[in-house]
Amino acid sequence: QVQLVESEGGLVQAGGSLRLSCAASGFTFSRYSMGWFRQAPGKEREFVATINWSAGTTYYADSVKGRFTISRDNAKNTVYLQMNSLKPEDTAVYYCAARWRGDAYAISGYNYWGQGTQVTVSS
Repeated sequence: QVQLVESEGGLVQAGGSLRLSCAASGFTFSRYSMGWFRQAPGKEREFVATINWSAGTTYYADSVKGRFTISRDNAKNTVYLQMNSLKPEDTAVYYCAARWRGDAYAISGYNYWGQGTQVTVSS
């Protein structure tokens, strides 16, 4: 059974940091590119970050560039999102996703999705 399970998010004060993790199972994790998306209340789901299968290439949305870092540990079948300097506008449900082939920046490009985890940044 294919599963992507995000760690629990949480409530963080503006300026603080939080690390999310996503544990994968049921597919060959090391051959899939991974991504993080988020969806804020009343908004569409948007691309946050992606990392390729070899961990040699990463891309970030402009809104998080310089603050967020995506990484992966293929030995643990886990992808991470380190979030620093958090802002209230980062408040959203965060989703991890796995992609074999497709548009790395589009929802439709990903094969598997996690259930999402809530991150709330207070001011």
